[in-house]
Amino acid sequence: MAITDFVPTTIDAADWSELEPMLDDLRTREINSAAEFEQWLIDRSELESAIGEAEADLYIDMTRHTNDEKIQGAYASYVETIPPRLKPILFDLDKRLVALSERFPLDSERYEVILRDTRAGVELFRDENIPIQTELAMLEQRFGQIAGSQTVEFDGKERTFPEMATYQERSDRALRERAWRAVAERRLEDVADLDRLFDDMIAKRDRMARNADCPTFIEYAFKGKLRFDYTPADCATFHDSVERVVVPFNNDLAAKRAEELAVDSLRPWDLAVDPKGRDALTPFEGGRELYAKSRAMFDKLDPRLGELFETLGEGLSDKGPAVSRCLDLDSRPGKAPGGYQYMRDRSREPFIFMNAAGLHSDVETMIHEGGHAFHSLVCVEEPLLHYRHAPLEFCEVASMAMELLSMDRWDAFYNDPADLARAKRKQIEGSVSLLPWIATIDAFQHWLYANPTHTRQQREKAWLDLEDRFGFAGRARVSWDAIDPTIRTRAWHKQGHLFGAPFYYIEYGIAQLGALQLWVMSLEQDLEATIDSYLNGLRLGGSRPLPELFEAAGIRFDFSADLIGSVVERAQQELAKLPD
Repeated sequence: MAITDFVPTTIDAADWSELEPMLDDLRTREINSAAEFEQWLIDRSELESAIGEAEADLYIDMTRHTNDEKIQGAYASYVETIPPRLKPILFDLDKRLVALSERFPLDSERYEVILRDTRAGVELFRDENIPIQTELAMLEQRFGQIAGSQTVEFDGKERTFPEMATYQERSDRALRERAWRAVAERRLEDVADLDRLFDDMIAKRDRMARNADCPTFIEYAFKGKLRFDYTPADCATFHDSVERVVVPFNNDLAAKRAEELAVDSLRPWDLAVDPKGRDALTPFEGGRELYAKSRAMFDKLDPRLGELFETLGEGLSDKGPAVSRCLDLDSRPGKAPGGYQYMRDRSREPFIFMNAAGLHSDVETMIHEGGHAFHSLVCVEEPLLHYRHAPLEFCEVASMAMELLSMDRWDAFYNDPADLARAKRKQIEGSVSLLPWIATIDAFQHWLYANPTHTRQQREKAWLDLEDRFGFAGRARVSWDAIDPTIRTRAWHKQGHLFGAPFYYIEYGIAQLGALQLWVMSLEQDLEATIDSYLNGLRLGGSRPLPELFEAAGIRFDFSADLIGSVVERAQQELAKLPD
């Protein structure tokens, strides 16, 4: 790790008065050689790491405690005061970086990506977009507050939506329906607020794009996300390939499900239950047990991964909710929904946030976010912050591949071989059947931002057209008889990425194709060699272009129906080996 003492260890990077002198130094420091330029890059990186960690800590607290006004206020205050001051200065530093690179040329391979990315950011930046970005951050926080407040009274207890998901795996169909309707009706209470919020977000994002001389937010988002290696046309190829290859796979699964459930047509509450009427898988009880079993699983998968995972549990509480410096695992009221891994860039410590409710899907989330943490941890020696973060399309390979590669070690969660086989079937089917939902969300976003002045009625039709193309939730044709139609036309409200991370979803599809290829590699070679390939790709961080990261991991960067068809065919072969 390169050495710098530029940033004090005691800095409060959420305090502008402490940041300003160091930012001024970076703007005005005299640079007379390539060596001084490289040190300037390292010093800047460490300062931005401190700033990123300050924001990370505030964000983590905000999502952990959506009902705490003081914590919410601290995050809001940061968003309103620091980024608006910081972004113009970072833009000045980006311009200086580009200028210095022309005066003092550096190693072309080592610095190719950071220079390419910085130039793109310079071209996209506009001062007038800073207040819009602040307004959007506040709207995104408001979405989190609305989502975090969504609970229902069910069977005599206030329950979060993740807790309500457990009922969708119950064999009692009437109970599933009652639970599904309770959640759906609660969502209806927020439809008007979320529609207004989203309308405002669409308008602001479109205005940002036009301020930056982009015809639509699509071009703005692709450039802002540094998508140099694929285009909107490639995304359309992905949609078409998935429709051609995976929708028939899902239709077959749905037909088999309806037959096994002995129903004429599937209903929305029939999609998660075991079709043979078996009780839901119960892999763990409580977040601390989830951590302990995950640790045992990673140890068996590969000692290198087990050692990395063990560091996350240091200081884990021995009773009550599973909370440590790096973990907050259990679901509870007042906690934002979902799960994420957030790297604290200065201390090089990852944080995993999730809402465990005792489901197999929680095991998947733990392994998924663990893969992100591994990615962060194997890059900690990289001195440049820019290279400690890979493109999202490859970040998700790190997480999704872990889900598939770890399956044969899930006996840490399931003592019964029948339960283990059932969990593996669920994972393989889910890894493939997720692709149409990804295509649905991505295609929806392309439509939204290509038509930014659309009406809500037009948006409803666009959504229903995509459902007809890819299936409800990307999985099946279902009957909506006797269900409020608004529930169907607002099914996308549950996808938080649409509100808080626009155009961040195709990454999951691209990465899933990479993860499936790694899994096939593990079947055809040996597991240790596959983990070696996996880690080879991860160690590069973001230092190379996206196709080269895939190549380093031994996989193809390819959206074609041929590639997708090959992994789907292998998935079908492996499914045929598993008992029903």
